Amino acid sequence: MNAAVPIAAAALLLAVAAGGAQARDDDALPERVTFPSADGRTTLVGYVYTPPDKGNARVPAVVMMHGRAGAYSTAAKGRYDAATLSQRHQMWGRFWAAQGYVAILVDGFGPRGYPHGFPRFSYQDRPAELDEVTVRPLDAYGALAYLRTRPDVAADRVGLQGWSNGGSAALATMARDAPGLAEQARGFRGALAFYPGCGLKRRFDRGLAPYAPVRVFMGSADEEVSPRVCATLVERSHARHGDIELKLYPGATHSFDDPGDKRQSVRANASAKRDATAAAEQFFARELDGRTR
Repeated sequence: MNAAVPIAAAALLLAVAAGGAQARDDDALPERVTFPSADGRTTLVGYVYTPPDKGNARVPAVVMMHGRAGAYSTAAKGRYDAATLSQRHQMWGRFWAAQGYVAILVDGFGPRGYPHGFPRFSYQDRPAELDEVTVRPLDAYGALAYLRTRPDVAADRVGLQGWSNGGSAALATMARDAPGLAEQARGFRGALAFYPGCGLKRRFDRGLAPYAPVRVFMGSADEEVSPRVCATLVERSHARHGDIELKLYPGATHSFDDPGDKRQSVRANASAKRDATAAAEQFFARELDGRTR
């Protein structure tokens, strides 16, 4: 987990972190696409990052699920598009593209009327159509189905990544009986869940037995979700022979990988970001590419 991120990718991360909440030029903007959710009634918006030199080859891909604040920057000021995606989503989309993957950020809130997302501690007030256990997995599988129509994506080598509420959705998506999975010939090859809420509507109180490997990353000083609840979920999942592991970073907070100065000024966050980025890259290199870096 402590392997260094490749030099080019590390430089890219620094460049994105310095870029602010909005992209600086049109060349840096991802492609905006639309596709159906597996809920059968919602047309989702996605932002696609592609490798700079992929040629005609089919490459692995990553579906990215945003958290409770939505896909966009808090400075969006009513403009919700590729130019106002949050710093974190820009950073990770470009990072995966630099690794040679196609990456798609799924906006599941905007098409349902909530592009601005939700503030902290609003969990009980969020509408049922955004449920991370019953609905958002359908969005993840809608994105997976979309990627499998693209001529640049290797259909059987797609991973999943989510943050906070999107991390919770990623966990639920990996269940063997997840909504939408039955309609797919095969699911995701693996998933990364960054600081998820692990209560999951008590759906997995006996543990989660994911159909593919899952890795969870969170900080011990998380101020929004409970590391203890996640540790319990992982422990119970091991009893069910689930391939799921938790990496807990001492002193790191919620959103420790956000590249903004506020989060990265906390030393524990900066350290956790470096380690989790390298670990995430290694995980998908192994699960999507079948190689070790």
